[in-house]
Amino acid sequence: MTKLDLQVRRESSSLRQLATDRLRDAVLSGAFQPGTKLVERDLCEMLGVSRTVLREALQHLGAEGLITSVPHKGPVVATISAKEAQDIYAVRTALEALAGEGFALHASEDQIAKLREALNKLEKASEGESTHELLDAKNDFYAILLDGCGNEVVASMLTLLNNRVTLLRRMSLSKPGRSRETLAELHEIVDAIEQRDSKRAKKLCAAHVTKAAAVALKNLKAESASA
Repeated sequence: MTKLDLQVRRESSSLRQLATDRLRDAVLSGAFQPGTKLVERDLCEMLGVSRTVLREALQHLGAEGLITSVPHKGPVVATISAKEAQDIYAVRTALEALAGEGFALHASEDQIAKLREALNKLEKASEGESTHELLDAKNDFYAILLDGCGNEVVASMLTLLNNRVTLLRRMSLSKPGRSRETLAELHEIVDAIEQRDSKRAKKLCAAHVTKAAAVALKNLKAESASA
């Protein structure tokens, strides 16, 4: 029987993970805009990695829906169409409503306290000028919500959607005044959760996503019209 070499090479693995994380952050932060062509030679130089490591990182981000390969052009930052965004928000509305309902029913008192604390941090981040910090704070809020919702399938599916949802959040938060509206909506959700009102939490979570979808879709359609 042929001996299998299944040994994990730690240095290569950790380097690939670091390169993937750096590239993901660059895409989600807006440093690489949708539609941007990614030149392998330049990226290898920026990251200080080999072409093999870079291609593995690009392949991983392709699976996450952040990068796509265009024939005769190579890897580019994925562009989310209005139709795809509409589909993402439809799925997110249903899943997030279940997450809010589940959290109100199953979360521990400690998890509810952490959700309130995360909301307070999000409010503080909204007072600054960094969209990146605001998105990070909102992602932290949702990480707690998913952790305590009591439904691993919902949590797993929303986690898979998270990167593309983050790109869409950047569009919805760009509307003047949307950040304040978002905070007001999230305060209502947390209030309902603290009261263990699962039906209200479910309804408010769905309404929150629906409002964010309307803003993001309007921005996407405006961009398409001006292109």
